[in-house]
Amino acid sequence: MRDLRLSVIDRCNFRCPYCMPEDVYDEKYTFYSKQQRLSDDETVTLVSAFAQVGINKLRLTGGEPLLRKDLPALLGRLIHVPGIEDIAMSTNGILLPRYAEALREAGLQRITVSVDSTDPVSFLMMSGGRGSLEEVFAGIDAAREAGFETVKINAVIERGRNEDQILPLAETFRQRGCTLRFIEYMDVGTRNRWKLADVVTSSEIRRIIDARWPLEPLSAGYRGEVATRYRYKDGGGEVGFISSISQPFCSDCTRARLSADGKLYTCLFANEGADLRGPLREGASVEQMRDLIARLWGARADRYSELRAAGVAQEKIEMFQIGG
Repeated sequence: MRDLRLSVIDRCNFRCPYCMPEDVYDEKYTFYSKQQRLSDDETVTLVSAFAQVGINKLRLTGGEPLLRKDLPALLGRLIHVPGIEDIAMSTNGILLPRYAEALREAGLQRITVSVDSTDPVSFLMMSGGRGSLEEVFAGIDAAREAGFETVKINAVIERGRNEDQILPLAETFRQRGCTLRFIEYMDVGTRNRWKLADVVTSSEIRRIIDARWPLEPLSAGYRGEVATRYRYKDGGGEVGFISSISQPFCSDCTRARLSADGKLYTCLFANEGADLRGPLREGASVEQMRDLIARLWGARADRYSELRAAGVAQEKIEMFQIGG
């Protein structure tokens, strides 16, 4: 365990069909109240316990993390947790013009923005009719102006929706100097109507790009890196591919996930989490929480992506609840 994805809120201002489809996401679901969510103090305590187990990388997620209005203040505390060396955030970007400078001043080091299309009409389809491409680009620009030298872009490609955007996405972010990651459409949760036939594999995407701009592979930066990285031979930067459908990487997974209501999920595709909020509110110390987390992680046997490939189906937590 080296990476903790910390969901600070389960609400989102987008309704992307692969994550939180408008027509079905709220079936039997109510967003967490402020009391149900971890407070800033509780969050810092749990991150401290995770750091003592071995976490050194932290990524803030949601829902949309910038909907948590106190996020810069919380970030300013998390950056000082002993053992935490790297803090990043995933966002849809439209609130970055308001918060980018405060996030940078608080110590945020890296930002990843989700952009699934460079066509305004296609973008609206992929965002569930929320926000606009213009707002997202303004957010990316605001992040760069605030001093974030590297802004990564994540793009989910779904057959029949946006596979025609592969080359436009590559071209746009080559020109903007942003590192682009293509993510295979995944069966996260149970409500996005996922079918294997709708997956555009990383190898297919890579062939399309390589035919236009030749690519050469790069070595992994560290064990457990989920993206397979390539660079453009013409010097146009880097592109990566996250292939949890076609090339499962369960055996090298170093990521734990903490939901906004304080549950530990040892897999993106888990169907239940372990309650950490309860023991914490009952008075458990950082050391006691550390020991509990270590036991839970040590007992994990998650290999959902491998089981999927073998045809085994399971119920899963919704991605907007644990941040992907």
